[in-house]
Amino acid sequence: MTGSEDSRPNGTMENFEEMLEAYTGADKALSVGDKVSGPIIGMSGDNLFVDAGAKIDGIADRSEFLDDAGELTVAEGDTVELYVTAVKADAIHLSKAISGPAGAAMLEEAFNAKLPVEGKVLATRKGGFDVEVSKRRVFCPVSQIDTRFVENAEEYVGQTFSFAIIKFEQRGRNIVVSRRALLEQEQQAARDEFLKDVNEGDLIDVTITRLTNFGAFAELTAGVEGLIHVSELSWTRIAQSDEAVSVGDKLRVKLLGVETDKKGQLRISLSAKQVQENPWNRVESEITAGEVRNGKVVRITPFGAFVEVLPGIDGLVHISEMSYTKRIHKAEDVVSVGDTVSVKIKSIDLSSRRISLSMRDAEGDPWADVEERFPAGAEVEGTIESSSDFGLFINLAPGVTGLMPKSLMAKADKAANLDALKAGDKVEVTISQLRTAERKVTLAPKGVAASEDTSWKAHRKTQTAKAEPQSNFGSLGSLLQDALNKKK
Repeated sequence: MTGSEDSRPNGTMENFEEMLEAYTGADKALSVGDKVSGPIIGMSGDNLFVDAGAKIDGIADRSEFLDDAGELTVAEGDTVELYVTAVKADAIHLSKAISGPAGAAMLEEAFNAKLPVEGKVLATRKGGFDVEVSKRRVFCPVSQIDTRFVENAEEYVGQTFSFAIIKFEQRGRNIVVSRRALLEQEQQAARDEFLKDVNEGDLIDVTITRLTNFGAFAELTAGVEGLIHVSELSWTRIAQSDEAVSVGDKLRVKLLGVETDKKGQLRISLSAKQVQENPWNRVESEITAGEVRNGKVVRITPFGAFVEVLPGIDGLVHISEMSYTKRIHKAEDVVSVGDTVSVKIKSIDLSSRRISLSMRDAEGDPWADVEERFPAGAEVEGTIESSSDFGLFINLAPGVTGLMPKSLMAKADKAANLDALKAGDKVEVTISQLRTAERKVTLAPKGVAASEDTSWKAHRKTQTAKAEPQSNFGSLGSLLQDALNKKK
């Protein structure tokens, strides 16, 4: 024999041993309830053949992989995850979940093996739902139908889901199932897989799934949600999350952190605004102290209103800066959220990120040119605002009101007519004296000589004196003071 002939039997034996080792090494001791993952290696009639990693192939029902239109959703070579429902000498039966008619013994086996079952939600009932599983009516608590809070129970009725049997008692007469248990398993697996590849600070594309009063939840990947707090949705000041996003919106966010709360729940914090440019970086170049611009009222407080002057930038109009023409007690008496108003930039503090605004300065100070409009001696028409013990308050223009003292009213030819005037009545007056620094105007009836009258001051002193109680001690003090004065 030649060398090559001698080596052939040995080579054949080595190849056979390798094949045998590979074959036996692939064998797995599979049991009912095990979850297996493998590729589809063939299709025939109503069956799909799956490599389950054992000596014999797994068989799955083709109907489990059809969509609503009856189209097959998988192809040969695709990897699928299934559960072992039966182990026989010639085949391993696989399924997404137990479905179809099944006896109590099979459901008990599914309970013990933690094997999912397929069920259809029939109706709502007190505390949960009636679910049909393998021709049996079982119960699913409302807290176990989903991982999120159930707002409308009726939306689940008529739908078919996979459930885990969490209670099996009285030989199958008391069966409780949970969809939530399976969802949480899937979500935990998805979280673990996702978090392997991300770090704090990463930018991630997400989809908004639901809105709350405190923010918006976004799906990072299938089964993994994070929260964008309302303060992290936008640089613009917003009160509700729906002012910035809507369900279904796709956006890029920054991963702020991942932590576990006291209940062991994973909390993923996200930010949408930190992906965008900080608008305060533009303030110095786009806003100048002293300029007047339009803005939108975004928030009202007891001490004033916040007005947005640039996207994401708002300043405060203090209540004292709202009007020259009238006294403001509440900001909401003048403006409402959403109003567009004209404001003057009073000051900008970049270090503390504060901007002071004024609505009244934007409108203009009515006293700025009052000396030109109402010089002493001028005769003008005014409107009665109110009356008092010492005269009439008469409005000459928005923000400019003067006083006509009683002593000057008495000098008018028809003083009785002045006494009869009511708020809103028109009257001809003469500018008696103008004190711009004190923002005071003394008025006289038309035709009466213009001169300052201070009788109202005497009237005020008289009223004050009347209000002060007199005592015997006060009288004695006066006598002593008189005696001391005489000695001098």
